[in-house]
Amino acid sequence: MRQYPEESVMDLNLSGKVAVVTGAGKGIGLAITRSLAAEGVSVIAGARNGSDELSELASRSTVHPVLVDLTTPYGPTRLVEDATRTFGGLDILVNNVGAVRPRLDGFLALTDDDWDWALTINFLAAVRTTRAALPYLLDRAPATIVTVSSVNAFLPDPAVIDYSAAKGALTNFCKSLSKELGPQGVRVNTVSPGPVETDLWLGDDGVAATVARAKDGHPEEVAKRAAAEASTGRFTHPQEVADLVLLLASDRAGNVTGTDVLIDGGLVKTL
Repeated sequence: MRQYPEESVMDLNLSGKVAVVTGAGKGIGLAITRSLAAEGVSVIAGARNGSDELSELASRSTVHPVLVDLTTPYGPTRLVEDATRTFGGLDILVNNVGAVRPRLDGFLALTDDDWDWALTINFLAAVRTTRAALPYLLDRAPATIVTVSSVNAFLPDPAVIDYSAAKGALTNFCKSLSKELGPQGVRVNTVSPGPVETDLWLGDDGVAATVARAKDGHPEEVAKRAAAEASTGRFTHPQEVADLVLLLASDRAGNVTGTDVLIDGGLVKTL
């Protein structure tokens, strides 16, 4: 049986491991990548366009950026193959890539292309990346998969109806997978944030700005109203999501699998 130290400092025991993080160029993915690297993890950081912040991080740590479009059928395989070729194996997969486009004209305005886009980036990208990574994770078991879902998986919103449906499918997929992989030494968990201080909500084309333009309002007021719905009265910080992901990826959470962890400041009021 593993013996844990009694002192208060929590060693996550992640040093020397290899991780793949998707959507790593900014926001939550960048915070996760930075935190993993600080723990001594070698990280393959998948991002469609990259970022100055990711490049700077790579210049001073064992982070290897890979520019890849994960909405293509073969993008996830290329990302995982790059990880195993560069670092020799894989211990941790963080499915983080995702995007949302507010649908303010109602369900009937959504085309098949709209649905394809939302389901591909928010669901199929994770399915394909997981499928590509799984043989390597099994080979290095015990291993972990942590997927960033959303409160919209169980808090449906007609303004993001396609995003909500995709995230619901994503959470269900991860729960099912946890039952299959648990006996084989691979833990699978999800994290469900509410609104987070990222471009997805606060960028020039984010949710707040899009809603404000449609209603002739101000993005700051839209964001303020959204934050007020949480018991804490604020958005979650990306680093707070990253800290939770790292805990779930570590053996400090070694008997946690099939779990969805909410981080929403009390936005969801139901049990």
